Amino acid sequence: MKKFDIPPHYKSAITGKIKEWRRLKDLRKQDFSPTILNFGPVQFYIARHFGFCYGVENAIEISYKALEENPDKRVYLLSQMIHNQEVNNDLQNRGIEFILDTEGHQFIPWDAIKPEDVVIVPAFGTTLEIENLLQSRGIEVQQYNTTCPFVEKVWNRAEKLGGEQYTVIIHGKPKHEETRATFSHSAHGAASVIVRDMDDAHALGEYITGSKSKEEFYNTFEGKFSEGFDPERDLKKVGVVNQTTMLATETQAIADYFRQLMIQHYGAENVKTHFADTRDTLCYATNDNQEATYKLLETDADLAIVIGGYNSSNTSHIVELCERKFPTFFINSEKEIVSREQIHHFNYHRKEKAQTQHYLPGKSPVKIILTSGASCPDTLVDRVLLRLLEFFTTANSVEEVLKPFEVTR
Repeated sequence: MKKFDIPPHYKSAITGKIKEWRRLKDLRKQDFSPTILNFGPVQFYIARHFGFCYGVENAIEISYKALEENPDKRVYLLSQMIHNQEVNNDLQNRGIEFILDTEGHQFIPWDAIKPEDVVIVPAFGTTLEIENLLQSRGIEVQQYNTTCPFVEKVWNRAEKLGGEQYTVIIHGKPKHEETRATFSHSAHGAASVIVRDMDDAHALGEYITGSKSKEEFYNTFEGKFSEGFDPERDLKKVGVVNQTTMLATETQAIADYFRQLMIQHYGAENVKTHFADTRDTLCYATNDNQEATYKLLETDADLAIVIGGYNSSNTSHIVELCERKFPTFFINSEKEIVSREQIHHFNYHRKEKAQTQHYLPGKSPVKIILTSGASCPDTLVDRVLLRLLEFFTTANSVEEVLKPFEVTR
C-alpha cells in the first residue's frame, strides 16, 4: 500500500513501533488480537488496528502540499478535512480557512471565493451541487481533491445500481458530510433514500409491503429522498450501499432485512430482480478497526478509553462496541484526563460532555483498553498512554516495556 508523506508531529514513537512490529509479524492481517503492554501496576490492551487510514493520510498529504505550493494564495477547506480537532486546528493555524461547518452551514460566503483561490475537497467528498458551484466560480476542483477512494467506490456502486434501474438505499447519518455527498452523487442517476438505522429500515419496509401510504412516506422521510421519489414505483427494486464508517454488522442486517422482505413480497425465485446484492461497501480501515474492537471485547480489561474527534462517525461506533462490555470513556486528547480520580469524556448518545469520578479501579494491575478512530493521530494515543502512566509511580519504564517490539531488519 502507498506510503504517504505526513508531518512528523503525527508520527508515533510508542504505538507506531508496536504497529510496525505487528505488521511485520502478520503481513496478511489475519491476527486481530490486541497487543498487551505490561507496565506492572497497569496493563494496556492496544487494539491491533486503529488510527490514520489510507484516506486520511492521503488527505493530510494533499492538504499540506496545497499549503506548500500556494504560499501567496488563500487556501480553503470546504469543511473539516477529517473529524479530528488536532489536525484541523493545525491546518487552521497554518492559514487554511473552512468554508462550511460539518453540517453544511456557511462560514465564508461563496461570493468571497475567487478564481485564484485554492479550495481543498475533504476526505468525505462533496456534493455535485457544491462541486458545480465551485467550478462556476472558476475554481479547479480536482487539483486538491482529497476524496477517499473508498467513498468514491460507494459512488460508483450507486451509479451502477441506478444504471440497472435499482433504487439506492443509503445506510448513513443524514447530516454527515459523506452521506450528503453520497446522496447527491447517487440521486444524480438513481432514485435514492437514506436510512439511519434498523428502525428507519423497518419504517421504509412498510412502504414496500404497502402497509403505509405514499403520503406518510413523504412525512417520515422528509429530506432523505431524491427529487420525484415515488415509493409505490421506486421501492420495487432496491440495493443497499453505506456511509463507509457505519457499523458493518448493522449495514449487513439492513441489507439482509430488505432481501428477506423482497423474498416475502415477490418470492424467492424473483429476489434477484428486486434486490441487488451489493455486498458491504465499508472501507477496509473501518472493517479492520471494528474487527480489532471485537477482539478487545474478548479480554478481561477493566475499562476502555477511545480517542478521537467527538463528531467522528467511525470512532463513535468503536465506542458503541466497547460499551457492550466495558465502562468506556470517549475522549479527544490526554487533556480530558484531569487526574487519577476524574476524567472528562463525551456521551455520544446524548451528544454532550460528561465527567466521571473514580474511573480507575482501585486494584492491581489495572487493565485498560486503548484504541482510537481512523482520523486520530497515533501521537494522541501515545500522549494518553503517557498521561495514564503518571498515576502509576511504580510502573516499568516505556523503554523497558517496548524492548520486545524492536524491529530488526
